[in-house]
Amino acid sequence: MADQIGIHKAEGAWVVRAGGAVIAESRNALELVEGDLAPVIYFPRADVAMAFLERSDSRTTCPHKGEASYYTLHAKSYDIPDAAWSYESPAEGMEKIAGHLAFHADKVTVEQL
Repeated sequence: MADQIGIHKAEGAWVVRAGGAVIAESRNALELVEGDLAPVIYFPRADVAMAFLERSDSRTTCPHKGEASYYTLHAKSYDIPDAAWSYESPAEGMEKIAGHLAFHADKVTVEQL
């Protein structure tokens, strides 16, 4: 499966919105395509309002990408548990996504501008 994972610069500008706030906006996002799954946009940390995010205790392991750490998003009047994730030390071949965060599209709005 690792040979079916592609990472490239996402075209144009991308934004993450939640609770009426812009959480991330970037022209330097990466698009990760994994097999038949929907593409996932990874935002550089420098383009994410990290003040809205708090690391949770959740972790998952992907045999191809490594261990993911999760973040709870604190929106204006509610929290969104594990809304984002990051591979702090990704597996070999996935180094491009280090220092980036991805967001669950079913928990927040991720869209191309």
